[in-house]
Amino acid sequence: MAVQTLRADATHLDKIAPLFDAYRGFYGQPPNLPQSRDFLAERIDRDESVIFYVQDATGEALGFVQLYPTFSSIDAHRTWLLSDLFTAPSARGQGVGTLLMNAARDFALSTGAKGMVLETATDNFGAQRLYESLGYVRDVGYYTYCLDLRQG
Repeated sequence: MAVQTLRADATHLDKIAPLFDAYRGFYGQPPNLPQSRDFLAERIDRDESVIFYVQDATGEALGFVQLYPTFSSIDAHRTWLLSDLFTAPSARGQGVGTLLMNAARDFALSTGAKGMVLETATDNFGAQRLYESLGYVRDVGYYTYCLDLRQG
């Protein structure tokens, strides 16, 4: 399969928004393509995230990865939060996830970042296998806490 990894810009929104909407659906959100497209458009317009996607020879987007910049106060260095990774179900098992993860790593290195961090669902075993095969180590020294600011 001939594929290409590209950095997304505003001209690619119609290619990647359906994948982003499917990604959100994977995590239990109802389908809402306009909201997904608007969210990505705002991130790109404000230069708040970096998105890479893989497309096949016909131009069909097969998967994407989205990174957000952050910093480690403890290490006093830039890091990148690998927030979103999704491969279309029809493209799974073909190396698309690995291509995206490698593009993210190469980009982070090019910015002088010290590292990358990510989270995944505890039952997302396929993603966990991918991450660990690429050298990511599960953190056992920290807990993640969340505060929902939209509660009643």
